[in-house]
Amino acid sequence: MDDLTQLAIKVGALLSEKNLLLVTAESCSGGGVAHAVTEISGSSTWFECGFITYSNASKSEMLGIPPALIAQHGSVSEEIAAAMAEGALANSEAHVALSTTGIAGPLGAVPGKPVGTICFAWSMNGRTHTERLLLSGDRKSLREQTVVHALKGLLLFLA
Repeated sequence: MDDLTQLAIKVGALLSEKNLLLVTAESCSGGGVAHAVTEISGSSTWFECGFITYSNASKSEMLGIPPALIAQHGSVSEEIAAAMAEGALANSEAHVALSTTGIAGPLGAVPGKPVGTICFAWSMNGRTHTERLLLSGDRKSLREQTVVHALKGLLLFLA
């Protein structure tokens, strides 16, 4: 069993133990978090749904993020990661949310936000925690690292 599967099993066990439903809001990971957790048998008891909001328009339309907030901070920011997680909670029946937004490359870098800049958020009960990391590797590696960090962060957030 690979490390990602073991991690997803731990996430599912903790969510089950706490009787919580998870929702994801993903941009740069393209649904990778939702895919990882739904690989686990029985995940329907603790996984509600996932939003893949790759474009700024979809972040606004599906998650209710004001376009002005995106214009102010950029879609790759802790502020938008927080808004994504909070928007996913507001638009689902879930209890806890995680979000990812970043630049997986090789294109997309902007001043102050190089390829590998990834922002995360975890939200529950009016409390939201964000992180910004600078990861290294190719596109595939960056997306895989993002999924792993999002799930590890969820375990810490719920601990």
